[in-house]
Amino acid sequence: MALNYIWAAFFLIAFVAAVCVTVFTGDMTVWSRMMNATFTSAGTAFEISLGLTGVLALWMGLMRIGQEGGIINFFGRMVSPLFTRLFPGVPKGHPAMGSIFMNVSANMLGLDNAATPLGLQAMKELQELNPKKDTATDAMIMFLVLNASGLCFIPISIMMYRAQAGAANPTDVFLPILLATFISTLVGIIALCLKQRIRLLDPVLLAWLGGMFAFIAGIVVFFTTLPQEKVELYSGFVANSLLMLVIVSFLVAGMRRKVNVYGAFIEGAKDGFRTAVTIIPYLVAILVAIGIFRASGAMDVLTQWLTAGVNALGMDSGWVEALPTALMKPLSGSGSRGLMIDLMSIHGADAFVSRVSAAIQGSTDTMFYVLAVYFGSVGVRRTRYAVTYALLADITGSVAGIVAAYIFFS
Repeated sequence: MALNYIWAAFFLIAFVAAVCVTVFTGDMTVWSRMMNATFTSAGTAFEISLGLTGVLALWMGLMRIGQEGGIINFFGRMVSPLFTRLFPGVPKGHPAMGSIFMNVSANMLGLDNAATPLGLQAMKELQELNPKKDTATDAMIMFLVLNASGLCFIPISIMMYRAQAGAANPTDVFLPILLATFISTLVGIIALCLKQRIRLLDPVLLAWLGGMFAFIAGIVVFFTTLPQEKVELYSGFVANSLLMLVIVSFLVAGMRRKVNVYGAFIEGAKDGFRTAVTIIPYLVAILVAIGIFRASGAMDVLTQWLTAGVNALGMDSGWVEALPTALMKPLSGSGSRGLMIDLMSIHGADAFVSRVSAAIQGSTDTMFYVLAVYFGSVGVRRTRYAVTYALLADITGSVAGIVAAYIFFS
């Protein structure tokens, strides 16, 4: 399903919902709420882009040093056995391989501010290989789904929100989130391999996926042996120390090759600034559509229908109040985060539904934001099947988060 149809659908559904609200309830303020949402969302889109400007300038500057210092190519060679199979359209040793690895690594460590500019750099390099500049390639779609599935080993921000909400053990959602996000990513990879006719039974691919599974299992075992108060401390230390190690290694490699590291940083930072400006229209488009959709009441109606359906089936409805988080997650990261925090404030951070919401929040990334920013940064308008498979990964992650919460907390 093309992104342009989904974008238009948000407006059409919101309009129909507003008409129904006006006719059946007599509430005419829905129209003012929708119009206010357009201005608020447009402003939010600009604020997000403005906030990204400094981070993009920093990390694209560092990436330029890493490229000229040979570090990016080194990372690309290191993961080329896996990535040459997942991205058969990218030549072996191409700089995009290293950038993709850096982006995925930053996501795994929960370093969102670093992951976005690294991902934009990867998209820029993938676009150089694209014969149709307005149409997404298979490699771009695989990369986008990897980002949308949001594989994260260390969900620092969610543990922080739980601590602020007074959770007795803020880190107890660590394992459910880890399992949910791994399942989401695995399903996304397998589905795309089938779609793109990538051989799943390739020994190298099986070895890498098996190694990832063993690594996940090792992390689970390691953190279950730690005292609960140490989990957040150790996870934060590992993530941030590795990030600092990357920065230092870029600088050292640049100086070893006698690169003008300051000049390279400035040139890369200029690219970061231009990229931040480029994505503003795309963010305005998607966030305004989402804001109108929410303000119309369509999201509330959808939640009520799904709740009624669950109750009619006789299923346990202890997780249903967390459903808005799942529905909002692909649309708005801040919106789903707000819903999670709202549940914590109403029921308490240690309530079952609050833990379910946290597991859902950490299971995947904000799909439409990722699509808008990454494709928008390189001018891709024809997304082909990217939305469908990103949604598959997102839905899988939400379901896995609910199941994992029942396993650990019910």
